[in-house]
Amino acid sequence: MHADTILLARTVELLTGTDADPDTAATTDHGTRPHDRTPQGVAVTAGRITAVGPAELLAPLRGPATTVHEFPDAAILPGLVDAHAHPVWGAISTGSGVDLSGAATLDEVLARLADAAAGRPAEDWITGFDLDVNVFDGEPHGAFLAEHLPGRPVSLLTRDAHALVVSPHAVELSGLTGRESFTDASSVVVDRDGRPTGYVLELQAMDLVFAHYPEVPLDTAAAHVRAQLERFARGGLTGLHALDFGEPSEEVFRHLEEQGELPLRVRCSPLVPADSTPDVWQRIAGLQGLGGRRWQVDGVKFMLDGTADNGTAWFEHPDVHGENREPLWRDTDAYRAAVRFFTERGIPTATHAIGDRAVRFALDVFEETGRAPRAPHRIEHLESVPDDLLPRFARLDVVAGLQPVHATRQTRADGTDNWSRRIGPERAARGWRTRDLLDHGAVVALGSDWPIGPGDPRVGLADCQLRRPVEEPDAAPVQPGQAVTAREAYRAMTAAAAYAAGADGELGRIAPGFTADLTVLAANPLDLDPEAQAVNPVLATVVGGSVQLHARIAPTPATPAAAAAPGTVVAPKDQP
Repeated sequence: MHADTILLARTVELLTGTDADPDTAATTDHGTRPHDRTPQGVAVTAGRITAVGPAELLAPLRGPATTVHEFPDAAILPGLVDAHAHPVWGAISTGSGVDLSGAATLDEVLARLADAAAGRPAEDWITGFDLDVNVFDGEPHGAFLAEHLPGRPVSLLTRDAHALVVSPHAVELSGLTGRESFTDASSVVVDRDGRPTGYVLELQAMDLVFAHYPEVPLDTAAAHVRAQLERFARGGLTGLHALDFGEPSEEVFRHLEEQGELPLRVRCSPLVPADSTPDVWQRIAGLQGLGGRRWQVDGVKFMLDGTADNGTAWFEHPDVHGENREPLWRDTDAYRAAVRFFTERGIPTATHAIGDRAVRFALDVFEETGRAPRAPHRIEHLESVPDDLLPRFARLDVVAGLQPVHATRQTRADGTDNWSRRIGPERAARGWRTRDLLDHGAVVALGSDWPIGPGDPRVGLADCQLRRPVEEPDAAPVQPGQAVTAREAYRAMTAAAAYAAGADGELGRIAPGFTADLTVLAANPLDLDPEAQAVNPVLATVVGGSVQLHARIAPTPATPAAAAAPGTVVAPKDQP
């Protein structure tokens, strides 16, 4: 049978083996190794890989209707997957808000907000995102907004996306009093006189403000999401795990698929609200399997605690302010019952657990409930983990979902950042233990937590090797002993991501029978230093055998097996 599509490149990088012996178990069906300097190829039929090997051995699969894509000097990898992102609310928030990333002082924040407010009616909401709480000398507050943007409703999402800083007028419009009660650990912070300060913590409290945001039309929301998904694809992603499924996710995805294909796959896991009841769990269980051509609801997410930066994480011992000592689920037995409810129905779970106590409790619950048949349980973030918990991940078959970009971009090696100051040097030294978890046999799946971290996977992959922002060569690395190799990093966004989703028999590998989700890079990243990996051009992504070209690089001298310019599409034999 002839292939529908053949992709040819210098290397098919299988990402198997080890760094000491990269070719171990890495031969193709034709006996060649991925680092052989003969052109390599992947044949695809009906969306699945049918053969892998040198171009000359794939030649018999080329028929009159076969399309051949040639990428001289390039590398074909399993498709990259971001294992933790928030594409819908993130795209809508960033598409309509003020980008505060990199604003290191209140003056810089105010300058950006003033630019956004210029020429707009006074009643218009000004929203922003990626606010660094380190710009405040003490606890964040909204009073400074009244002085510089008087009478304006202003709402700024903090970098960890677990808090808002809002202006006094926004407090008034939202009806916040400071006397609100919540079923989880959300709160409206008040001053000594009991008046709201403008600092609003965690989702239930934040929802009181979000409810007063101007409505974003579906067309506009979908356009923001489409644009962001395309940016993800241009960075090399063929899939992502959306750890949420709130409104208007379903409407947006359906709207987009009415217009064409999504540029990548999206696996959505709805949030199980803290301290929710079985009727809510049943409704969320009923969403499983809902989806379209390239998006699907699969699994659920829990928020066992909040964030260390705003004092809502759950640690064994309080932080320097006496906070970070309670779970978001006030009724931890309800969390235990909810995990069991979904596990018994074959639905895998992902639990947000920042603090060491939260991680320990989640592992205890997973040990009691056992693994869901379809996929393993996951713990996301696990920002500070003591030594005794490391071996339990492999023993219990629990995936560690890590975002090292939080360490490289939200903390500092000298410990002067808010996160490090709050939890102290001993716990900060146990942050984002990527190396240690791998060495203890855990499956580590890497994600960005976009929009909280950079959405370009090449940047995140470089950061986790350097333990600093890749674009800042003079920055001191954060916990440099937790650095991983390029091979380990790329496996954590391919094979490990597939395993985390229970799709390791379908995705994450380049082998016959697997779904043809592939990333084509201009050079093999395993041959590059991290700085070069971060700007390694993405020539194409392939989703279910459908090829999407993204970039072209200058042609290189032709070889007998690869004579076309990078990204060249060779027409079927019966076409001109």
